[in-house]
Amino acid sequence: MTITIMIDPIAHYLSYDFVRNALVAGSLAGILGAVVGYFVVIRNVSFGAHALAHLGFTGATGAALFGVSPLTGMLFISALAGVTMGASGNRLQRSDVAIGMTLSICMGVGMLFLALYKGYSGQASAILFGNIFGVSRHQIVQTIILSVLSLGTLLAFSGKLLFASVQPDLAEARGISLPALSILFMAILAVSVTLASQVVGVLLVFTLVIGPAGIAARFCRTFWSAMIISITIALFAVWSGILLACATGWPPSFWITAILFGLYLAAEVICRYVLKLE
Repeated sequence: MTITIMIDPIAHYLSYDFVRNALVAGSLAGILGAVVGYFVVIRNVSFGAHALAHLGFTGATGAALFGVSPLTGMLFISALAGVTMGASGNRLQRSDVAIGMTLSICMGVGMLFLALYKGYSGQASAILFGNIFGVSRHQIVQTIILSVLSLGTLLAFSGKLLFASVQPDLAEARGISLPALSILFMAILAVSVTLASQVVGVLLVFTLVIGPAGIAARFCRTFWSAMIISITIALFAVWSGILLACATGWPPSFWITAILFGLYLAAEVICRYVLKLE
């Protein structure tokens, strides 16, 4: 009886197109974020996801102001910024003050664009906090194309990227171009951040991109095991968050971030006090 009661509401939610669209878009964004996030963790460029979200916010709001899709605007600005970051390499990471000031002015310009925007007021909330239930079929097609291209590129260069991330000096000595790999990876990270913003918004995108991979990295020491665990965590958080949002009426962004935060706390407790890992 209990199982039937639980299955019936889920089947009811899945009968709606907007819920199915949300699950598809959220799953693709979650998978890409989980895979890219693992490389973010091992390359120690977490600032990149945070920075690209801030910069993408300006692109999204600017695009909305001029009547262009916010997704297109965020993708364009984030990709441009990602390529620039990749080309700058370590020089960018060392410029803490410059990064902070640049991100601050970008957020300020983005808020100005929102203030000037005369369209639907819910657009501001969607950009900041995500609107996974508002994903259209056209956006689904865009998400599929971007996810497949990004994952295919990562798969093709995963060996070199992993080698360069763990042993950069040795990789460079063997003829691997570190700047080229950095540019490629940061461009893919920009795509991942853009897609994740549809799910949880630019202010919370860091959680979906970094959270699953960060949790998996605490337990796994091999590449493929970390990938599988990271993707599993991402899909669990996205699907659970969307269905809980349907059941409670609370924002899916809250549920997804709350689930990932709970899993992170549980992982830390297990690693520190059960497995005795540092």
